[in-house]
Amino acid sequence: MKTMKILAVPMLLVLFLSSCTSVRVLSDYDKEANFNTFKSYAFYKTGIDKAQISDLDKKRILKAIEAEMGNRGFVKSDSPDILVSIFTKEREQVDIYNNYWGGGWGWGWGWSPYYWGPGWGGNNVSTRTEGSLYIDLIDAKNKELVWQGKGVGNLGNIKNIEKKEARIQEFVSEILQQYPPNAIAAK
Repeated sequence: MKTMKILAVPMLLVLFLSSCTSVRVLSDYDKEANFNTFKSYAFYKTGIDKAQISDLDKKRILKAIEAEMGNRGFVKSDSPDILVSIFTKEREQVDIYNNYWGGGWGWGWGWSPYYWGPGWGGNNVSTRTEGSLYIDLIDAKNKELVWQGKGVGNLGNIKNIEKKEARIQEFVSEILQQYPPNAIAAK
């Protein structure tokens, strides 16, 4: 039983730490769209203006999208094939950990299936911000959504600007790896 507890703690720690850094990505697309015809893009100002984040973070996201689109051979244009829009969501996650043995913060009487009496115990409560970034690609000719990528991950309270920019770049890069959908199906 002790061996299992000793192995379980490092495994939980690894899972927790890896979940803090990864971005979970989903994408959806119009299977009737011919993605091979899209070579140029522009930002869809109307959609971007509605995103409820700071103007500085919008700039960071758009800069990261420009870099990724350039890496994929797209050219920014005044008469684009596709329009790029973004929107964001965020929510607070509250995690409560109940510590009966050894990791708690207080002294008192406690009970477990194995022990009743004085011991360490208490709860640890932590909060984190989980954010979602959506990147929409809209056919510029008919103004219809043809592709949407969504990245979900922990944002944290990043005060270091370089780290914040790196995290935004990670979100954008992970999302746009799903584009174009034909390349994903071929893998």
